[in-house]
Amino acid sequence: MTITIGERLPSATLVKVTSDGPDQVDAASYFAGRRVALFAVPGAFTPTCSAQHLPGFVAQAEALKARGVDEVACTAVNDAFVLRAWSKASGADGVTMLADGNGDLARALGLMMDGSKFGMGTRSRRYAMLVNDGVVEHLFVEQPGEFKVSSAEHLLSVL
Repeated sequence: MTITIGERLPSATLVKVTSDGPDQVDAASYFAGRRVALFAVPGAFTPTCSAQHLPGFVAQAEALKARGVDEVACTAVNDAFVLRAWSKASGADGVTMLADGNGDLARALGLMMDGSKFGMGTRSRRYAMLVNDGVVEHLFVEQPGEFKVSSAEHLLSVL
């Protein structure tokens, strides 16, 4: 079952990418007490993710913060080292990278997809959500192959 607006984020282990190396965090605790724009991509370095999704949130990070967002975070079913390399290659300093290497969060949210026909295995669906004190305030999940409602611009339009 897919998480819905008004529900609390489940407990799942993520790995935050930091300058000091990987740092394990619990999703439920991590999102408590603040407002976070969280977006998920099927994979680091993939075409739409690299050309549109991440760059849009990098470009709009300050605008999101001006509208009450405390942090902008990206998650993907990749390991922390891949997300760190992608962040560095993309100039994404203003976006926190949260590795969901085992897909724990994506699975707990009900937002997994099967990318096997593309050689990607099980990944997260593309989405954006606004999490307020651990509770989903807005949620926009893309249809397969689309990039419309999970963009930073769309999230800004509802704030």
